[in-house]
Amino acid sequence: MQAVILAGGVGSRLRPWTATVPKPLLPMLDLTLLEQVLWGLPEGTVDEVVVAGGYRVEQIQAYFANTDLNVRIVPEREPLGTGGALGNCRDVVSGRFACFNGDVISSLNMQDLSTLHSNNGGIGTLALWEVEDPTRFGIVGLDEEQRITRFKEKPAPEEVFSHLINAGSYLLEDDIFDVMPEGRHSLERDVFPALAERGELNGLPFEGYFIDAGTPTSWSSGVEACIEHRRYRTGGLVGTSWFADPSMNLEAEHAWSMVAGGVVASGTTLRRSTLLEGATVGRGSVLDACLIGPGAVVGSGCVLNDVVLGPGATVADGEHLTGERRAAEDERSA
Repeated sequence: MQAVILAGGVGSRLRPWTATVPKPLLPMLDLTLLEQVLWGLPEGTVDEVVVAGGYRVEQIQAYFANTDLNVRIVPEREPLGTGGALGNCRDVVSGRFACFNGDVISSLNMQDLSTLHSNNGGIGTLALWEVEDPTRFGIVGLDEEQRITRFKEKPAPEEVFSHLINAGSYLLEDDIFDVMPEGRHSLERDVFPALAERGELNGLPFEGYFIDAGTPTSWSSGVEACIEHRRYRTGGLVGTSWFADPSMNLEAEHAWSMVAGGVVASGTTLRRSTLLEGATVGRGSVLDACLIGPGAVVGSGCVLNDVVLGPGATVADGEHLTGERRAAEDERSA
């Protein structure tokens, strides 16, 4: 079976990390984000991963050329939307295939999705997640046989008829290409509602965890979920944090954080933060839900909340920052 990853965006919400690295290659523990998205697939079921991407796709191809994962890039020459990006793959995808939004970290068991799809038939089966406020998502109506009866993208409060949302993971038949228009369009607005009216979609609610790791805050939630559920192959836990080198003595207070090699952070407090290779944090600094790029430097006595530092970026001693996005000086002046 093939798996399609919809990764056409530039990852602007994670800048400046994504200024030089495409989002699918961002490291989440010892794997890339793309590999974490694929984590729930049964081993040995996917022989090719098709990445529908439009940003730094050469880097993605070059990276996976040196791995055991068979990755094919289908580039977007212009933004095509979720439907157009998938439709762009029609010449390379055949039969039944899995499809994922490019930043979903979830507990979905794809075998459960496959079983429902085989039992009910149809063109597609969607993973569903229940939320309190569904107005930012695509909502579905579901009958007693788990067939989707209605689909509405981003409903107004008065339009809400369900709290089950599209969780960005699908099992699809290549027949879907027959109902997709050419060019730019949306799966959620143009394709799924039409298939729901025809009774060609199924829905599988699942429990556990579901995270769209496309923002700094949700990235930290994704790291926490990957730590809690042991979604790594190397490195190990020190308390509740993942360390690339578990024998490393960081001499810091830390919880639910990701610490790559060569990090210096003695006498600091790290909460739900990601520190990449060679990052340095000065004594007395407190980091909460921060993304610290490789070689970045945080001075002493700083308090940072929801801050993203690009490679080599610096924060002076004593700074208090919230929601800051900071690149290195040469990047900002380029």
